[in-house]
Amino acid sequence: MNSGPQNEWFDTDYYQILGVSKDASQSEIKKAYRKLARKYHPDTNPGDKAAEEKFKQIGQANQVLSDKETREQYDQVRAMGRGGARFSAGAGGPGGAGGAGGFEDIFSGLFNTGGGGTRTRYTTRSPGGGPAGSAGGDIPPEFADLFGGFGGSYGGSPYDSPYGGGFSTGPLKGGDIKASTKLSFTEAAKGATVKLSMPGGKPLTVRTPAGVKDGQKIRLRGKGKASPNGGEPGDVILTVQVEPHPVFTRDGANLRMTLPVTFDEAALGAEVEVPTLGGMPVRVKIPAGTPSGRTLRVRGKGIETKKLTGDLLVTVEIAVPKNLTPKAKEAVEAFREATSGENPRSGLLDRARER
Repeated sequence: MNSGPQNEWFDTDYYQILGVSKDASQSEIKKAYRKLARKYHPDTNPGDKAAEEKFKQIGQANQVLSDKETREQYDQVRAMGRGGARFSAGAGGPGGAGGAGGFEDIFSGLFNTGGGGTRTRYTTRSPGGGPAGSAGGDIPPEFADLFGGFGGSYGGSPYDSPYGGGFSTGPLKGGDIKASTKLSFTEAAKGATVKLSMPGGKPLTVRTPAGVKDGQKIRLRGKGKASPNGGEPGDVILTVQVEPHPVFTRDGANLRMTLPVTFDEAALGAEVEVPTLGGMPVRVKIPAGTPSGRTLRVRGKGIETKKLTGDLLVTVEIAVPKNLTPKAKEAVEAFREATSGENPRSGLLDRARER
């Protein structure tokens, strides 16, 4: 019997490969395997030989540790290995059919192979008809699932089992597909229907939720690549790009805008029209004496989502005319004369000197 695959149990720490402790629960082993399998899957790392080899090791470790009975056998073999036991090849020498400490002696108590006696030869075949792995045809059936595919090569489709005919990694989730789309500001705020060009040419129609932000990623579950072996399909990861708006900006679910008003509107008070996003304008009252920079709130005119509806935050900005007609200039000079006793900067220098 080829001793290489069996000696792997002595020399390989499958717990370390999966990054779990020796007393890890079966659910912890399963979780660790799935995480690492996604990370090192050939679909995720095309052409990366190191990742491919890591993926094989992860599958081998999971195959042994995920089955309770096999795991117990592995733990016993590892315990023997720490005591110095190793497999020996050849008959007649130490560890052979007539010697002590060989494969049959070590495993006779575990698997009832009849150490030291006459053994029956078994042949296991891979699904393709060839020998299962590098162990050839000298594999008792109780070892076939454990050792049969260790020597198998990983080739062909990236979805082939990396363990030859003797191993199956179990159902794997299909690969994710990354996509992107560009929305106008209004489409992002209110939701939009977009068509994505998918691999293979078949379009995918998607309805984006109301209130998506620039750079936000949307996961479309089950719309990605098919599983290679009957597992659930992957997802589409959609990144949204939102074009800026000439008037509005986002502040969470609120919308912000700057509202220009004239000096007399701010000083005397007024009621002015204010635009809303994709809707009819609303009338907003400017209180008398409103300074530039004050923010007024228009409730319920922000972004409407399933959870809440934001407000429209209107910041007042007093517009100063650049060119005055003679009559307007005369009126401003008269105003200055009438308010000459007022100094908006009174006390500013004194406050600036304070520590």
